Amino acid sequence: MMPSLGLKASTSLEQINERLQYKPSVFEFYTDAHDMTTNGLAHLEEMVKYVQSTGIRHIVIHHPMAYDHHHNEVGVSALKDPAGYQFMMSSADALIELAIKLNVQVLIHGGYSDKDAVINAFGDLETARKVIFARLDYFQNIGGHHVMFENSISPTFDYGDEEIEEAVIAHHYRLCYDISHAFIVLHGDNDKLVKSIAHLAIQTVHYHFVDSMGLQHDSLQLGKGKIDWQQVMKVVNPKATNIYEIDLEDQNDSREMRASHDYLTNLLVKA
Repeated sequence: MMPSLGLKASTSLEQINERLQYKPSVFEFYTDAHDMTTNGLAHLEEMVKYVQSTGIRHIVIHHPMAYDHHHNEVGVSALKDPAGYQFMMSSADALIELAIKLNVQVLIHGGYSDKDAVINAFGDLETARKVIFARLDYFQNIGGHHVMFENSISPTFDYGDEEIEEAVIAHHYRLCYDISHAFIVLHGDNDKLVKSIAHLAIQTVHYHFVDSMGLQHDSLQLGKGKIDWQQVMKVVNPKATNIYEIDLEDQNDSREMRASHDYLTNLLVKA
């Protein structure tokens, strides 16, 4: 598979225009809590339409990652954090409705919390996973082919974990596979990473290409970490889209994402 130039931006027109000048074929919107207000959703809709007007067909809206200074967690306890639960559900519902209207995609993160936080919220990991999968089933039911679910380094939804992988296959989920997250879960083992990517490839519709040292969440430019990209690209789903989800020095300059695309493209051309 030869990668697409997939870029990510907030709903800021300055960021969007900076990305559009490089003519990406895939565009992902990073949203936050402010985008979930009435005015924010109206602005988001206009920005999606604006990107579509340039001819870009593959557009993904990333569910907000944070709410009230903590993660916007699918596995939030409705009893212990009713406000967080309400935001998580209402924001997902609103984005799915918008995605259906505009014929784009919504990406929902399967989990963020570490094991201690999960146990504090639900008592044990098994219960947390049951709650999360029930909610993902609901999102899939209302969103259909407009919804995908991304893996985490959280034990609630981590690709690389055979139990989770078998569950997402059984539930027929459409997947976003973040390469670095799985690499971290697998403690930097490239062989296990390639096995996991291959195992889930048929259900993967979107990739986050991002490098890592395999120790912690570091979001490195491709070629700056330890992921074996030549082997990874042999097993990804060639029909899936991708973006480069790299930490940027300047949010208004996509150079690290574009450099990652150049690195990967050159690597595959020489292979």
